[in-house]
Amino acid sequence: MLNTYFRVIVGVMILLSVVLTVYMSPNWIWFTVFIGVNLIQSAFTKWCLLETILKKLGIKNNGSSCASC
Repeated sequence: MLNTYFRVIVGVMILLSVVLTVYMSPNWIWFTVFIGVNLIQSAFTKWCLLETILKKLGIKNNGSSCASC
């Protein structure tokens, strides 16, 4: 379940940053860059702030990651 919430939130943030870049200011592209850098950093460090926040909110990890398939 944690994976599902994580993917939905990140997807919404990326789409929101693209819409803001197109309609508000080109500087919003840096928000998209931040999201990408955070995803790359979490792949190497195995730590992600969003995952920590979701766990503190009570979202359970059912162990349904791709590694267990």
